[in-house]
Amino acid sequence: MEESRKMAKIAYDALDEKKAEDIKVIDITGVTVMADYFIIAHGNSDSQVRALVDNVQEKLYKAGYEMKQLEGYRQGSWILMDFNDVIIHIFDKENRLFYDLERIWKDGKEIDFE
Repeated sequence: MEESRKMAKIAYDALDEKKAEDIKVIDITGVTVMADYFIIAHGNSDSQVRALVDNVQEKLYKAGYEMKQLEGYRQGSWILMDFNDVIIHIFDKENRLFYDLERIWKDGKEIDFE
């Protein structure tokens, strides 16, 4: 659990560094065995969304974490990054509002890294 929290913090900082909007870190350990944390954020354009993804991937890779799976990079409207215990969702603003993952995972506990 401590290792996944460290990963979540690195990802949070990488998103913040590239000016991601409304970054949410949700501890889902009490809700599912799928992962320990979901991170949800959005960018204001397809190019910013991809830049956010690239920065997260680079920072986590440099810290020794490999990504298991990446989905949606080409479209740039909803990109999912799976790092096993940490799953990162990066949206454009419109799709984030539409899918509203925060509502779906409201039983999780929001973590404040600020």
